[in-house]
Amino acid sequence: MGGRQRMTISWMSLADGASPWPDAHVVIAGVGVSGFAAADGLLQLGARVTVLDDAATEANADKGALLEVLGATVRLGPGSTAALPEGADLVVTTGFPPSAPILVQALAGSVPIWSEVELAWRLSRPAKVVPWLGITGTNGKTTTTQMLEAMLTAAGLKTAAVGNIGRPVMEIVLDPEPYDVLAVELSSHQLHWSSSLALHSSVVLNLQPDHLSWHGGMEAYGAAKAKIYEGVSHACVYNVADRATEAMVEQADVVEGARAIGFTLGTPAPSMLGVVDELLVDRAFIEQRRDSALELATLADVARAAGAVAGPGGDAVPPPHVVANALAAAALARSYGVPATAVRDGLRNVRVGAHKIADVGERRGVRYVDDSKATNPHAADAALRAFGDPDDPSGSRVVWVAGGQAKGTRFDDLVVAHAPRLRAAVLLGVDAPVVAEALARHAPDVPVEVVTSAEDGRTTPTGTARGAADVMARVVAAASSLARPGDVVLLAPGCASLDMFVDYAARGDAFTEAVRALAP
Repeated sequence: MGGRQRMTISWMSLADGASPWPDAHVVIAGVGVSGFAAADGLLQLGARVTVLDDAATEANADKGALLEVLGATVRLGPGSTAALPEGADLVVTTGFPPSAPILVQALAGSVPIWSEVELAWRLSRPAKVVPWLGITGTNGKTTTTQMLEAMLTAAGLKTAAVGNIGRPVMEIVLDPEPYDVLAVELSSHQLHWSSSLALHSSVVLNLQPDHLSWHGGMEAYGAAKAKIYEGVSHACVYNVADRATEAMVEQADVVEGARAIGFTLGTPAPSMLGVVDELLVDRAFIEQRRDSALELATLADVARAAGAVAGPGGDAVPPPHVVANALAAAALARSYGVPATAVRDGLRNVRVGAHKIADVGERRGVRYVDDSKATNPHAADAALRAFGDPDDPSGSRVVWVAGGQAKGTRFDDLVVAHAPRLRAAVLLGVDAPVVAEALARHAPDVPVEVVTSAEDGRTTPTGTARGAADVMARVVAAASSLARPGDVVLLAPGCASLDMFVDYAARGDAFTEAVRALAP
C-alpha cells in the first residue's frame, strides 16, 4: 500500500462532508439507485470515483453513461466486481455480502467498507445534520416507516421516508431543501456496513431467521440489526413480545438519558405504548405515565391505514402485526415530540402495504390475497394469521402459494403452526423442495402441487419475465382448482423472489394478473 493511500485512510475513519475528498479514490460496488446517489454525491465533493457492477443491463448502462459524463470511471459486466481497483481508499457497497471478492480483498488490505447509508450519515456532517428516526427488523419495516412518515407530516414537519424505502439517504444530503427529521428504514445489509450512525431514536421491530446465507448465521444477523441502537440519544424502542429486541437495547451503548420504550399488543406498563379497549395508548411520553395513559388512535384508524377488509361482524379488523407496526411508529414519532393528534391523523391519511395482505379479488367464492412481501417464514406466518388463529376452526381455510429463495431459512415451525388451516399448498421457485419437505414432515395430509417451468421442468424458469409470468399463471390455476368457496388463496411465499422475478413487487403483480385472468 502506497504512502498516499495510507495517508488517506488515516483520515477516512473520521471522514465527514468537510474532509479532503479530492484526495480520495472511492470504489462504488453496485450502480443501482443508492449506488448512483453515492457516486453522484462523492463526485460533487471532488472525489475520484470508480463504479463497478456485474450486471450490464440497459438501466445500468444509462446510469453509467451519466456518471462517466460527471467524471466517474465505470465498469459494467460479468467479473467487474471480482477485483478491487488499485489505489482504492474506500469501498461503498450497496448490498454485497461480506463474502464478495471485492469486499474480501478490501478487508484484507485494510480498506474501509461503508454502506451508502453510512456514507450519507457522514457527508451530512457538519453542514446538513438532520435527526434520523430509524426502523429495522425482520418484518414490518416498510409499513412502519410509511406510518411514521405520515405522522411526522401530520405534525407539520418536513420529512421523507428514505433508506431501504423510497429515496436513498444520499439524495437528501444532496437536496438543497432543508428537512426537519427523516424516517429511515434500515436493512441488516446496510447496518452491517455502518459504524458511526447515532440516531435520535430507533426500533428493532422483531428478530426472526432471515438472510442467514448473507450474514453467515443468526448471531451475525442479529448483531447487524442491533447496531441501530448504538449511540441513540432519545429512545430505543423495542418489541415487548420479542425478548431479543429488548436484550439488544440492554446491551446497547447509548447517550446518557436515552430511554427504553416498549410496545405491546396488550395493556402497556409505564414507559410503553399498547392497546386498551381498542385504543392505541401512550404510557411513555406523558408526565403521569405511572397511573394514566394518553389516547393516540383507534384500531379502526389502523385498519383504515392497512386497507383491512371488513370481517363477518362488519368491522374491519387490522392484522395484529400491523397494529404492532403502528405502535412502533407512534413511539418513534412521540419520541420526537409529535402530538397525539398527529399520530391519529397520520394513520388516517396513510395507505400502506402494496403487496402486503392486498385483496386481489374474488372468483367463484374464493378470495385471492397478495402478500408477496412475505419474503421469509416469519412474514408468511403473520400473513397466514391475518385470516384467523391457526387453532380456530371458524377461520378461513387457506390454499398457500409459497416458494422462491429460502435464504437458508426453514419452514418446519410455520407448517406445524398452520397445518390445520391449510387446504392445500402450491409451490414454485428454486427452493420449493425446502417448503415441500417441511409440509411432508409435518402436514402429510395437505395436498401439495409443485409448479415447474414448462420449458425444462425446473422450478425456476429460463429467466424471462414472460416465463415467470407463465409459471405464476399455472400456479394460480392450480390453486384455483384446489380451493373451495369460502377459502383464501394466499400468496405468502416465505422466500425471496430473485430466482424468478426482478423483485417481490413483480411477483405480486404476476399473481394479480393471473388472478384477474381467471374466469369470474
